[in-house]
Amino acid sequence: MTDFNGFSKQLPQFFKKLQQNNTREWFMAHKNEYETIVKLPCQEFVSAMGAELIKFCPQINAIPKVNKSLFRINRDTRFSHDKSPYKTNLGILFWDGPGKRMESSGFYFHVENDHLMLGCGMHIFPKTALLAYREAVVDKNSSASLKKAVHAVAKKGYTVGTKHYKRSPRGFKPGNDFQAHHLLYNGLTARIELPVPDILFSPGIINFVVGHFKDMRVIHQWLVENI
Repeated sequence: MTDFNGFSKQLPQFFKKLQQNNTREWFMAHKNEYETIVKLPCQEFVSAMGAELIKFCPQINAIPKVNKSLFRINRDTRFSHDKSPYKTNLGILFWDGPGKRMESSGFYFHVENDHLMLGCGMHIFPKTALLAYREAVVDKNSSASLKKAVHAVAKKGYTVGTKHYKRSPRGFKPGNDFQAHHLLYNGLTARIELPVPDILFSPGIINFVVGHFKDMRVIHQWLVENI
């Protein structure tokens, strides 16, 4: 397992400064800080997490590169009114299987301001996955296993969601209220948001995150098996 000693205590402060100075000039003047405080620890974190996740997700992708497990810090401003060039959060994704990372279920790690968000699943289904999801929701057996998974993670305090559509899609007839509710989803996730814990700055963050991912993985497993 790759040595990982925790994130730098300067990490939240770096992003706060970036929020206040979100310009290319400021970022380029502080790029070395980004490399040492943010990027390098993230790469080490991905490698260490990958060594743990593969124990219960053998096909997990944990690739310590930008546009792989590491989300790029540059924002896509082409279709946004907000033209600030950089993201002021940290996002890391571990996706399962041979598919494209944004079209596969996986586990997500996110730090923004003073909060840590951990999640799993698929935030937005691509078209083919949405169709497969809807078919699974109205199927008696897969619907029953989804209901069991949803109740299991909700009981542990995780949020499952979220509803997007206002009406059931054409061609899909729900057999009960659970199916009707979940046909309104355009993605399926389990997640939890917490104040940034002190353990973020120690090696213990690996076991902390893995523990949460294990607790919510039944949602991920359902997606892998049914989508």
